[in-house]
Amino acid sequence: MLEAPADTTPAKIRNAAMDLLTGREYSRHELSEKLNKRFDQHSAIDEVVQRLADEGLQSDTRFAEAFVRSRVYRGHGLARIRQDIRHKGIADELVAQSLEEADVNWYQLARDVAQRKFGQSLNRAAGRPVDQREKAKRMRFLQYRGFNYDQIKYALSETSENDADYD
Repeated sequence: MLEAPADTTPAKIRNAAMDLLTGREYSRHELSEKLNKRFDQHSAIDEVVQRLADEGLQSDTRFAEAFVRSRVYRGHGLARIRQDIRHKGIADELVAQSLEEADVNWYQLARDVAQRKFGQSLNRAAGRPVDQREKAKRMRFLQYRGFNYDQIKYALSETSENDADYD
């Protein structure tokens, strides 16, 4: 599937990059990786990707904003989003900026995720109190999703009930 190096030109690399970018946003790191796999580490890849960035056709800022939006929509917490976006090669400053601009209430998001997963009555399962094992399972699920302890505690407490059950 790799193209012969003799056939590879910067124009072909650019066309391949444009084909990828029409589907969704890619970080500069991701785009370079995909092109390097396809064109066997061709020397013109960095130049082509830089030109696309200069022309505004590839943007790490747009990618970070879209990534954060999609992960919030999926119900992921702050820690999980940070971890996942770092794997895409986005700088920490850009991650922080995108998360700040997203303006998310992480506590409410954690509660919404918990209610979708476990139902409206978080402290009771089929009319009976939730045991410690079930609480731990729910906490692990929300922790995996990237929420911190305070957010998990808030999410699993009922607004009119005592929060003492989760201390």
